[in-house]
Amino acid sequence: MAISTPPGRGGIGIVRLSGPRSRDIVDALIVTRAPLEHARSRFAEIPDPESQRMLDEAVVTWFAGPNSYTGEDLVEIAAHGSPVILDLLVRLSLKGGARLARPGEFTERAFLAGRIDLTQAEAVRDLIEAQTLYQARIAAEQMGGALSRRVQPAKQKLVELIALLEAGIDFAEDDVEVTPEEETVTRLEAIYVDLQNLAKSFEHGRIVHDGLRLAIVGRPNVGKSSLFNQLLERERAIVTAAPGTTRDLVTERVSLGGIPLELVDTAGLREATDEAEAIGIRKSRETLTEADLVLVVLDASAPLRQDERELIASLAGRRILVAQNKWDLASSHAEHEGSGSPLIGEFGSEMAIVSVRTSALTGDGIQELRDALLEMVRNPGGESEAGMLTSIRHHEAITTALSALTAAKQAARQRIPHEMLLLDIYSALRQLDSLTGETTADDILNHIFSSFCIGK
Repeated sequence: MAISTPPGRGGIGIVRLSGPRSRDIVDALIVTRAPLEHARSRFAEIPDPESQRMLDEAVVTWFAGPNSYTGEDLVEIAAHGSPVILDLLVRLSLKGGARLARPGEFTERAFLAGRIDLTQAEAVRDLIEAQTLYQARIAAEQMGGALSRRVQPAKQKLVELIALLEAGIDFAEDDVEVTPEEETVTRLEAIYVDLQNLAKSFEHGRIVHDGLRLAIVGRPNVGKSSLFNQLLERERAIVTAAPGTTRDLVTERVSLGGIPLELVDTAGLREATDEAEAIGIRKSRETLTEADLVLVVLDASAPLRQDERELIASLAGRRILVAQNKWDLASSHAEHEGSGSPLIGEFGSEMAIVSVRTSALTGDGIQELRDALLEMVRNPGGESEAGMLTSIRHHEAITTALSALTAAKQAARQRIPHEMLLLDIYSALRQLDSLTGETTADDILNHIFSSFCIGK
């Protein structure tokens, strides 16, 4: 048993019990006007154990196993969210013979009872931890078995191939070739392509799950903090006309198209004038190295400087976006019309630079800047979002399976005996099983469910 709502005070607090004696324990804690029935909520009173007077009112729901979340008898007591009341219910339940649940134990029991597979269990945690509606939608799809359904065809093909190869071994004494090497390679290649497409989805799935870090960099007084505030739509960073106002990193999280994005406003890059600024500039360069995306801010009203050219050139191969800020102050817009900024002409042949004209003062170009950022984090290649990989564990399982299939294809082409070929194929199958849980080791289960919150 455990409290299944967050710690603290609230309108409602839920205590959940699961197991064969859960109903008997709850019956001793509450007073109802009618007996508990499966999947029916009952109004109940919680008496004071000392005076037997009513202490609180609650709604109690009983689910008879196996038709419950855990597959066992399960009771939920929804009382008022007073820590005192919830603590009393816990203590009385323990006195009645219950024990405290481990982190994630309710979901673990659902998995062990076959109510959900392992990818669905992990999606429960992802849904609880979702910071954006898009993350919640992806987690809900995973809870519905989207990843399992995407893995299942490859698993089925592996099982069919194993059956053919095993049959070939059985008929070896009769000198009957059940599965020619060419067919084996063709079947393995088809499975490999399916899993390879799934592995590619991790690039976007990781972004959905973990979010991205965007470093806003440039020399002092080009408008980095102003653009930072515009993207946040509130005054978070201090903005003054004096260069070097930002001495430390300023970070905030926003949602961009449902993707969590951590914005980092950095100190202006230049020769430091004092120790504090030097520390800030060092942190800026460290953030620049670690960031997933880089927004380089330039002053459109001033010529491009050599140190800015060197900064942009040093980011070759990175995902960068250039904001030509203070466009409202540019001396002559006409010089920049038509083919775009001179910046694009200078670096366009070497780097795929996306440049946006902005004015943090007037707000012009801010929406275009958001659109350009969103385009950079969109699903690359247009892979299907249904059943995409969002977990490092899932990605490692798929990549390990791909390695095993590569070894199996090589073995088949070299006409290595099927007994040896099957070792690699079984290795690939075990990796797919580790996603859905059929052959998952206890240590993997413990690692997964220990990251859950208590009460789920």
